[in-house]
Parts: sequence; structure tokens; C-alpha cells
Amino acid sequence: RRSGQYTMNHDHSKKTSDGASFDRSGSQDSLDELSMDDYWKELENIHETRGNNHEERVALVVKEPDEGELEEEWLKEAGLSNLFGESSGDSLESMVFLSTLTRTQKAAVEKRVETVRQTMRKKNKQHQIPDVRDIFRLQNDSKGKICDGSEPSTVRTSENKNEIQDGTKGPKFSLGTDEQKSPLEDMPFSDTDINLEISFAEQAANLKDSSAGKMCKGGGGDTLLPNFRLPKDKTGTTKIGDLAPQDMKKVYSLALIELTALYDIFGTEFKQQKAVKIKTKDSGLFGVPLSVLLEQDQKKVPGTKIPLIFQKLIAQIEEATLETEGLLRIPGVATRVKSLCQELEAKFYEGTFNWENVKQHDAASLLKLFIRELPQPLLTVEYLKAFQDVQSLPTKKQQLQALNLLVLLLPEANRDTLKVLLEFLQRVIDHQDKNKMTLKNVAMVMAPNLFTFHGFGSKTIEQSEFVMAAGTANVMRFMIQYQKLLWTIPKFIVNQVRKQNTESQKKEKKDKAMKKLLKKMAYDREKHEKQEKTPNDADVPQGVIRVQAPHLSKVSMAIQLTEELKAGDIVARFLSQKSGNVQTLKKEEVCLYEIGGNIGERCLDGDTYMKDLYQLNPNAEWVIKSKQS
Repeated sequence: RRSGQYTMNHDHSKKTSDGASFDRSGSQDSLDELSMDDYWKELENIHETRGNNHEERVALVVKEPDEGELEEEWLKEAGLSNLFGESSGDSLESMVFLSTLTRTQKAAVEKRVETVRQTMRKKNKQHQIPDVRDIFRLQNDSKGKICDGSEPSTVRTSENKNEIQDGTKGPKFSLGTDEQKSPLEDMPFSDTDINLEISFAEQAANLKDSSAGKMCKGGGGDTLLPNFRLPKDKTGTTKIGDLAPQDMKKVYSLALIELTALYDIFGTEFKQQKAVKIKTKDSGLFGVPLSVLLEQDQKKVPGTKIPLIFQKLIAQIEEATLETEGLLRIPGVATRVKSLCQELEAKFYEGTFNWENVKQHDAASLLKLFIRELPQPLLTVEYLKAFQDVQSLPTKKQQLQALNLLVLLLPEANRDTLKVLLEFLQRVIDHQDKNKMTLKNVAMVMAPNLFTFHGFGSKTIEQSEFVMAAGTANVMRFMIQYQKLLWTIPKFIVNQVRKQNTESQKKEKKDKAMKKLLKKMAYDREKHEKQEKTPNDADVPQGVIRVQAPHLSKVSMAIQLTEELKAGDIVARFLSQKSGNVQTLKKEEVCLYEIGGNIGERCLDGDTYMKDLYQLNPNAEWVIKSKQS
């Protein structure tokens, strides 16, 4: 497997004993054995650097959880900890949350609650744990057993049935367009379309039922990746960063439950790993937690979301030219990389480090070193294994869907840094004619840096080296190839958030109404004010919305909704109203926001059809403001 030993301290122009594997000038994509060779060589380079560099390295210990602990942790992460323990009983919010879940999501929750119940019974804990099946029984007794549009009849009548109790209507929260209401079979989605309207786990369950045994294997063997795309959504595509923090919290819980449900369907174990806390550096560059680095960096550059050293290393590599053959694959000289590392630690923040001395391959080695030296993996201890396990899902589409959910689960700092890394890797691949670094080569070289983690990945490597290597390289390939799709929040999750917000508002209104008569006047006044908003907004006739733009020269405009009117058209209309005393803003800097109603706040993509969105959220306010504010 390893053809010839290979050391880092070589001159870049020389070839190693197995020259062939280094001379990529021949074929457009290298053969499998050769490209796997890149993986093993990278691993050797890593071990060598580690030997040279960090003898005192503290391995990260991953804690083996006790029985039931994993599930308890999972329920906490999913925001359902008040279904058990001291706080049980205060589960009004959980009830609202549970009522919006799909069939497969509910099954995932039930499974975990049942385990916690049994464990607590064994430990004889006194806590009252409601049987989640009782909570769901109410909802499951009604006709529609499948949520999410796979049985349209349940969706069509959703306005008049008591929606609060009947969660089986799932997240098909639709006041508007008919296209969402067609059953799964009628969905005009092709094999390469990623359907974001229906829960991924529901799609998988239906596919599994309808084509038992016929599912095409996704495996890592074939080199061609399908040209997956997102069909246009009239109510606008929602990207990470478009929603307000309170709604993103809900997205996180739903993504966790959805991913677990998807893994459950295929019998893939979904285990969140837990790291035992280890002492980490609280200053410096390499081996410092991302959060600490960013805190440090934000003092220098307020608002920065990516570590400055990471940005600078990428800029340094790009400055030289991305056409260098073997970029990222050929390592820098180990001794030089080590001394550069020490020098950077001392001089980077003082601004006295001389970047002119840094050769391109050294900068690439430093970038990879930075990723490896993070005290916790960039893909996090919790989810590193889940990222690896994506490989075991049957089809490429499901693997992509799982990766989409995993990206939603990453902490913001990890997600932002990963995004910048993937964008950079794509730019390297764009120059493959010259640098001979194809998607496959880049994935092979980068996988060990993201997936083999000290005290963590290395064990897995010993157990099944080859499978692990091919698997992680494939996941890496997916992340690079489909990065644009991975930062999208699936519509079915946004719809579930809208439904939760609507149900919470209903429940809040009921609670207010039931408070003592003394509060009645205040309640009436509040109600009166709320009602006033609508008449105030208009005098506005039917089919017209009022758009506010407090920071622009034209502060407000009544806009007539038409079938074709898009969010981008409204922004353009406002920006065309020039005025001397107002700063000129570019189209990219501002966004039309949907605020309130059944969403906290959402930055609209320019292609959002406003009439369709208005039907989905008629009580929203519409405000144009800059993306930063």
C-alpha cells in the first residue's frame, strides 16, 4: 500500500523513489491506488510533524458514556430536557415543539425517551417522566399517519382542525401555494434535485418502503459525483445566517432530531461523542481553541468571524499563484515549518513577522498544521464520528442530506471556518489543469487533516485503515463539491420553525386571556394595539404591502404584489431613489427582511416571490436594512 517511504525534508523539485505517484502531469484524474497513496503519504507527513513538533501533546480523551447518558444528553441538546428530571412538568414549550415533528422525528424522540425511562427506572430515580408515547398518542390517533406532504388530505384541511393537538400534519405549514401539497410520488423532482420541502428522513422511509432492496448504493467507488441542485423555491431559499438567533436555536434542535431519525432508518448508530475537558492554551495561534482565537482577534478586527492567522495563511498561499503543481500535496520542509510556527507565535500579533520568507508549500503545511492542532477537531468531537458515518448511508443524495444537517449542527465559529476552507479548496481545484490537484487529490490530502484526530481518529485508523481512509476522503470530496448546497436551511425545517412560532403565539394568547380579570384591561389594550397595526398598515388595500427602509432616502413605500414581483425588485426600487444626504448602499449590502408573524427575522434571497411568501406569512412586516445591522 505505501509505495516507498517519503520524508518531509526533501527539496520540492526532487521526486521520491516512487516518482510515478508524484508526477501528476499525465491523466486528468489519478488512478485510485495512486490517489489513495496521497492519503497515506499525508498521514506519514502528519506523524513526522507531530513527532518533531509536539512531543508534549495532550491526547484528547473521549469519554465513554454510561447507559442512558447518551440519550439524556441528546434530549438536552434537542431542547427536550424538560421531558425528564427535576424540570419535568414545565413542558408546555416541549408540547408545542413535539406537535410540529414529523412521524420519523417523533420515532427518534420516542426511542431516546424510552431508553432514559428504563435507565432511570433501573437507577430508581424518583423523577416523573411522562411517557412520550402518551404525548404522541393524541396526535397519532387522528387520520393522517404520515406528515410532511406524503398524504395530502391531511394537509388540505389543516385550517379547520384543531392544529395544536394534531401534530400529524407535520411541518406542512402552508397557507399558500398548492405545489407544496402534492403527495411525495407526484413531486416533480428528478434524481439530482434535492427536495427540501419534505423531511429527509420521511423521504428515506418512503423510498425504503417503496423500493425495498432496490435502492442504488451510493458507495465511494464511482468517481463521478451527480450534479445535485436545489430546485427554485418561490418563497425563497434560506441560507445559514439569514435567520435570527432565536429561530436558529430551533433549527439546531430540529436538525439534530432529523439527522438522528435519518440515521435510525438505516440502522446507523448516531452517537454524539463527549470530550473530557483538557487544559488548553488561552493565547497564541496553534493549538488554541477557535473561540479563544476569535475573542483575541475580535479585539484587533471587530466583527471578524474567521481566525486572522487562518485568513492570512490562505491569502499567503493564493498570493504566490494557485497554479503551482502539487499545491497542498507537496509538504513544506519540516524543520522550516517548525521554526516558522514558533516565529509566528512570537511575532504574528505584533505585526513584525516577515511573510516574504514564507514559501508557498510551507504556508500550505502551516494551514494544515493549524487545522490539526486545534484542541478539538474543526468538525467537533461531538460530530466527527457522525461526519465519518455519512459514508454508510445508502445513496449519495442521503449522504448529502446528512452532511447538510451536520453543517447546521456545527458551532458558528467551526462552521464559518470550514466554509472559508472549503471555498479555498475549490479555488485550488479550479486551477487543476496547471496544479494537477483534482477534486479527488485535494480530498485525499485534506481528509487526514480533518478526520484523523489525536487520541481519537488514530485508534480508528489502526482498526480499519483502508475503509476509514476511503470513507473520510469521500466525505471530504462531498463537502468540497456540494459546499453551496450544504449552507442551505431545508424548507421543511424553516416551516417547522414557522409552525412552532405560530403555535407558541396561540398558546401565549390563550394564557394571557386566562389570566385574572384584573389583567383584562391590559390584555384588551394590547389586543386593540395589535389590531390597529393592520388598519394602520393600511389604509393599505388588498394585495399591497408596506415596506419600511429606515436607513434609505425613501423610508417607506406601498408595494403592489404581483405574481412575478421578487424581493430583489423591491430592493432595487428603493435603491433607485437617490438622495444627496444618504450614503449610497450597494445591492449586495442590503437585504429585504421578513420580520415577525411566524418567523423571528429572515433575510430574503433576491429571487423570493413576494406574493407566495406573503401568503405563507401574512402578518410579517417588511423592512430593508443592511446585512450587518
